[in-house]
Amino acid sequence: MNSKREIGIIGGSGVYKIEGIEIVQEHEIITPFGSPSSAVIEAKINGEKFYFIPRHGKSHTLLPSEVNYRANIFALKTLGVKYVISASAVGSLKDELPPTTFVLPSQFIDWTKGLRKRTFFGEGIVGHVSTAIPVNLTLQDLIAKTCKEVGVKYSKGGSYLCIEGPQFSSKAESAIYREFDASVIGMTNVPESYLAKEAGMAYATIAMVTDYDCWKEHHCTVEEVMNTMKTNNEYVKRVLLKLIPALAQNKFDFNPENQNAVMTDPKMIDSEHKKILEILLG
Repeated sequence: MNSKREIGIIGGSGVYKIEGIEIVQEHEIITPFGSPSSAVIEAKINGEKFYFIPRHGKSHTLLPSEVNYRANIFALKTLGVKYVISASAVGSLKDELPPTTFVLPSQFIDWTKGLRKRTFFGEGIVGHVSTAIPVNLTLQDLIAKTCKEVGVKYSKGGSYLCIEGPQFSSKAESAIYREFDASVIGMTNVPESYLAKEAGMAYATIAMVTDYDCWKEHHCTVEEVMNTMKTNNEYVKRVLLKLIPALAQNKFDFNPENQNAVMTDPKMIDSEHKKILEILLG
């Protein structure tokens, strides 16, 4: 079982372009659940190591529903990652969360359609993990503190509603989602966040607002959204440059909620599944 406490980042390919980042090596990992979105990049910022996976692949070739979320999380856990910071673009469902705001949600609402593999359990292993508090609040606080220190507008709390995509919402759908009192809407953080819970990892999201979904009368053009994404990418680089060293120097303890998840009699679990559980529960 891996006793390391490494840092993992899941996000866009812009992380490669952070000034001062040192690429150490790439790890080609095949998991029992298939291949991750790309090789896992081992890198350093100010001498502090972290691992990075571009969620949609290096050349952005994977739709949200095509991402192998299980392989991504399992590959990071295999490398000893304990803390996972997710960065993703989202639409805002609230007036007070304008474009370029970084939202740090505390909850997720799963509105996907069942196309995604969403658990490590099954095939002879029955396991249940609570997602009542899907985000690690200590990690969320550290991200909020970092955003404040580097001058990035942020909002802590609220819910991230995850849709299947790849299409954006209709106006009717967007109106329904606002009735849920959700803060932002995206396509990638479920089942990613729930799998991180099953793997016993501390997970938190940086949801970068690009637009107001489609509920506002003003309909953003693709060009406007792309310009906002460029701004957000610059902001998230600023955050990560400070956040990764801060976390590396203050690796906090937490109680993984997966330790008592497995209900199946150990005698009934085959050797391959035991190996999987050793990594997940380690």
